[in-house]
Amino acid sequence: MKKVTGNLRSNFRAFDKWLTLSVFLLLVMGTLLVYAATKQWFQTQGLDPQYYLKRHILNIFIGVLLTWGTTLIDYRLLRAYTPILWGLGTLSLLAVLVPGVGSTVNGAKSWIALPGGFQLQPAELAKISVIVGMAMILAEGRGVNSAPTDIDVLRALAIAAIPMLLIILQPDLGEVLIISAAVISIIAISGAPSRWVVGLLLLGVLGSFVAVKSGVIHQYQLKRLQSFVDPTADPQQSGYQLRQSRITIGSGGVLGKGLFNGPQTNGRFVPEQQTDFIFTVAGEELGFLGSGFILLCFGLFFFRAFMIARRTNDLFGRLVCVGVIAWFAFQTFENIGMTMGLMPMTGVPLPFMSYGGSSMFANLIGLGLLQNVHLRSR
Repeated sequence: MKKVTGNLRSNFRAFDKWLTLSVFLLLVMGTLLVYAATKQWFQTQGLDPQYYLKRHILNIFIGVLLTWGTTLIDYRLLRAYTPILWGLGTLSLLAVLVPGVGSTVNGAKSWIALPGGFQLQPAELAKISVIVGMAMILAEGRGVNSAPTDIDVLRALAIAAIPMLLIILQPDLGEVLIISAAVISIIAISGAPSRWVVGLLLLGVLGSFVAVKSGVIHQYQLKRLQSFVDPTADPQQSGYQLRQSRITIGSGGVLGKGLFNGPQTNGRFVPEQQTDFIFTVAGEELGFLGSGFILLCFGLFFFRAFMIARRTNDLFGRLVCVGVIAWFAFQTFENIGMTMGLMPMTGVPLPFMSYGGSSMFANLIGLGLLQNVHLRSR
């Protein structure tokens, strides 16, 4: 037992300290904001005001263990387990679509119910299998400065295409966009000809147009897109949520109303505030300064992650880092942007801050991958 504890402490001490600090601050602030978003309403309903707080802390605890576990095996040896990871991720996405297994939340059949009232969202974990799988294919037998062949790129795209198609069937537009950002970034950094990146961008635009016209995108998703263009297009649903979100953020001013003192938050004017719209709590209760501090923490995280990717001489590790950075960067921009009306609403959580077990587990595994590359690149 003492040996295990000693190894645990030794491993954590060797982590990139600034990367760890940035995530620690985001986790602490996220915990306070989740509590602030749910405490008052649960109390007035005669329910446990710490219900979400307890579950959120439990999710973080499990996620930290996953972070540590991800760093135990040299990331270069992960190539041997990549087919297993990808296969399990794909099977879990298939299971979601099986009647009686998958459950529908907010119009998307993206969840698997677990004992104890918990739910698993396989699409969150599929992001990791896609990133590691593509990195394995594009780095196999190559050095940092050599370019992949067209066959390599096609094989890597096939690794991503199958999970993405299964996620589209759920449908979960937000997760598809996040994975697409990671896919394009990995292809670009791998040294593949620029025609692949341009082609993928054009394919994405064309695919979006076809999806809208063919009915693949559901009506509620179309209403979200319409509300982004015109907030009055759906005043009772997505338009209402967007309008209340902007009001809540704007009402905080410079210093905010104070933690637990936001009238919009305590009145539950913003639906799903503890998950996808957690940034509105920061805007109202912590104001411009508090929200700016959150952005600085994210900035520190991305800077350190970029330095880890730049420092490693192993192509596989570099591509894994780039995929994780692109995933977090796009998801952060999309989440904060949609709360302010700068991006369409797609229902993606804010990394390290929003309530949600699957998202928290995936985020902290992503952190573990970055720390793993850091540990073996020193």
